[in-house]
Amino acid sequence: MQLTDATHDPALKSWVESANAPGHDFPIQNLPYARLRRARSDEPWRVGVAIGDFVLDLKLASRQCPWGDGVGELLAPLADGDLATFMSLGPAAWKLTREALSLALAAESEQAPFLELCLVPPQELEYSLPCRIGNYTDFYAGIHHARTVGALFRPDNPLLPNYPWVPIGYHGRASSVVVEGGSVRRPCGQTKGDAAEPVFGPSRRLDYELELGLWVGAANELGERVDMIAAESRLFGLTPLNDWSARDIQAWEYQPLGPFLSKSFATSVSPWIVSFDALAPFRRPFTRPPGQPQPLPYLDSERNREAGAFDIHVEAWLQTARMKAARQPAVRLSHANVLEAAWWTPAQLVAHHTSNGCNLQIGDLLGTGTLSGAQAGQGGSLLELSGGGRRPVQLPGGETRTFLEDGDTLTLKAWCEAPGAVRVGFGSVSGTIAPAA
Repeated sequence: MQLTDATHDPALKSWVESANAPGHDFPIQNLPYARLRRARSDEPWRVGVAIGDFVLDLKLASRQCPWGDGVGELLAPLADGDLATFMSLGPAAWKLTREALSLALAAESEQAPFLELCLVPPQELEYSLPCRIGNYTDFYAGIHHARTVGALFRPDNPLLPNYPWVPIGYHGRASSVVVEGGSVRRPCGQTKGDAAEPVFGPSRRLDYELELGLWVGAANELGERVDMIAAESRLFGLTPLNDWSARDIQAWEYQPLGPFLSKSFATSVSPWIVSFDALAPFRRPFTRPPGQPQPLPYLDSERNREAGAFDIHVEAWLQTARMKAARQPAVRLSHANVLEAAWWTPAQLVAHHTSNGCNLQIGDLLGTGTLSGAQAGQGGSLLELSGGGRRPVQLPGGETRTFLEDGDTLTLKAWCEAPGAVRVGFGSVSGTIAPAA
């Protein structure tokens, strides 16, 4: 199976010199998309592509630069800030656009004199959600997270019997998905302690969840099942995602129907979407540990077994208000790898989501669920790292955390690296906890 092409060539360099720096999130082999405009302006939104330390404004680029046959038509919805319409053009169009942008940004490109006028420093831009999110589904695909959290409540039976067989998920609140940066208001809700009656007030056990978000780029009709052969082609790209969680509210409300107000107050995503095409060098075989059940036939395919999994690193960083005041850098809380953390692949999540005829729409967002490693210190949430609040996490300067406090800034990052490939980054997603209203 041929996965890579000329756009992934590790020898490929860009005339944007910063894109050639080793370890940069945005080399020419990446080319992620975001919806943006000049900060503090009333300009129309447009889509841009990250390249090194700059963003290529595709509205300017479509006007000022000559393009080959048909490329202008592909860039038109991006120039208009309409990523959903671009996604509706399908995988072949996505691939052609990536190839055209790669050629235009490559060293010695004849388009360089035109495009260098279309580069904007990212600090001069503001970002929005890439498109309207019709629905948001959060899965529970992180096997080690499921085991660790299950053990906190069911020490003798951490995983419920259905977990190895069925991708578990719940429908979240699309309207409270927000883009990178800004504040996250501490939610209020009912909590139940030792007293006979619950109380209403601010959550005292506010947490993060280290996840990736999958953007749906192609719809299916109501009643139409998407099989494994077609499933992944329905996904446009990935982004870091933080599914903020109020653990004390969650503990009281989740039975019998699952999370509600403990999750719906905010979910944060990075503005940058890394395409599945960019991740071709980091595909890996999908395998299950010996002795574990294999997926049912509707969740299985030869392609998924050969290259359905992804080698992606994810990590969480925390900077407290005291650290910020002292100009101390953030400290890394945890690190994990999706290849080892995720029980299901992206294609399996789509195939299962549509297996009952559910109609996914362009712009729908799917969360992977918390991605944790198997070792101590690899938990993708403070719930895991602190043992349910019983073991405070030690921070520089003598501070500790069991759960997030007001003024804390939590940042999630993701990247891929492998021998023979150029490192590809996903940017980051941050949020600062603001006091309850």
